[in-house]
Amino acid sequence: MSAREAARKQALLDRAEAALVRLPGVDAGVLFRFWVPGRIEFLGKHTDYAGGRSLLCAAERGMCVVVAPRRDGRLRVHDAITGDVLDQRMSEHASLEATSPPGHWSTYVRAVAARVVRNFPAPLIGADIALASDLPQAAGMSSSSALVVATFLALARVNDIQARDAYRRAIQTREQLAEYLGTVENGESFGELAGERGVGTFGGSEDHTAILCARAGKLLQYAFCPVRLERTIPFPKDHVLVVATSGVAAEKTGAVRERYNRLSKMIVEILERWQSATGERYSTLAAAIDASPGAAENIRQLLRAEAADPGGAERPSGPGADAAARHARFEQFLLESNTLIPAAADAIAEDDLARLGGLVDHSQLAAEKLLGNQIPETIFLARQARALGAIAASAFGAGFGGSVWALVPDVDAAAFQTRWAEAYASAFPVAARGSEVLITHAGPGAVEVREAGRGRRAKLAPEGG
Repeated sequence: MSAREAARKQALLDRAEAALVRLPGVDAGVLFRFWVPGRIEFLGKHTDYAGGRSLLCAAERGMCVVVAPRRDGRLRVHDAITGDVLDQRMSEHASLEATSPPGHWSTYVRAVAARVVRNFPAPLIGADIALASDLPQAAGMSSSSALVVATFLALARVNDIQARDAYRRAIQTREQLAEYLGTVENGESFGELAGERGVGTFGGSEDHTAILCARAGKLLQYAFCPVRLERTIPFPKDHVLVVATSGVAAEKTGAVRERYNRLSKMIVEILERWQSATGERYSTLAAAIDASPGAAENIRQLLRAEAADPGGAERPSGPGADAAARHARFEQFLLESNTLIPAAADAIAEDDLARLGGLVDHSQLAAEKLLGNQIPETIFLARQARALGAIAASAFGAGFGGSVWALVPDVDAAAFQTRWAEAYASAFPVAARGSEVLITHAGPGAVEVREAGRGRRAKLAPEGG
């Protein structure tokens, strides 16, 4: 990462280490350290769990993690910023020992602990973990998935899980690890690695893939189910992303979680209807579309027929409303995954940023009109970014809150950051109180931080270091 961001992360790493060694009973003789970033979904709105595509990079915001192995079976996790501590047994039912408050970070730690014990049974030791993060929480930048990745990397390191036969049979690449960690969240099995209850959301592995596989200065085009890299594209030269968090929490709890899960369930319903009509079986909606050249149009006709009344008009409410929503959901998925993402990747590779802006506008509009996961705050931020001269701007993440990115020249970023924040504060003064506007390059993925020489202190090196 940039020298400026490396220095900021070094301070976070030092803070996490200081918090860890202050915990009673910590064995500081052996420490492991990790950097785990948040992710930015450049494009790919709700496409991954349907087997579609995403265009991804990592942010230069994230969490620094310091880990000490324990001699017993306890797991203790300390948030060095807030002071919160989770202390529990490393047991198969660890996630059931206590009920976390809705949206609390401990939910994700417990899910990882329970899955590790189930998939990689005794002998296991626990760990003392301290983390310090500068990643905005519940803001669409995958703070929860970053915590899942960080917890697993910590437990895997102290237990040498990568050396176990079960791990080696199921996971040979970082992409496969990302897909496995996606199932840790959604509760599904991954090959022979049996599922657990997860965290209650029916998502995919886009976030984990970006966090683990990102490369500094690159955009990565991935397809999913299984995870596979399709293309690596240099990030637009001399440009950065300015990210505005809306200040409206994108926590996947309560009504928001139900709305999020509904988008996922609609994909399942579409696939089930197509399989019922054809008698064939497909692993994902993308696989069904790819089965034959006319499959997409045939699925569209099936959904349109379900959504229309006898006169042929789509019904906005009543018995046909769900069918109309499925039709809109399908159109958004097909447009985003099969048209906009490949075209945007081409535009970036050809340095045609004017064309890129139009393609991203199309994606944003489809999220508003077809996907239905946008709120007035994110709609305003995207529109205002373009009005202020951003080359492209889009909301990203699960939606129903979260953040918006804007692509701008590096030399204009600071001034743009100020103007965008001022415009948002004027339009949405209440939400803006919890908003942050930050600048980031496309950063590196998760990594174990190396030691500096023979000393005990680790160093985060800037790019090229």
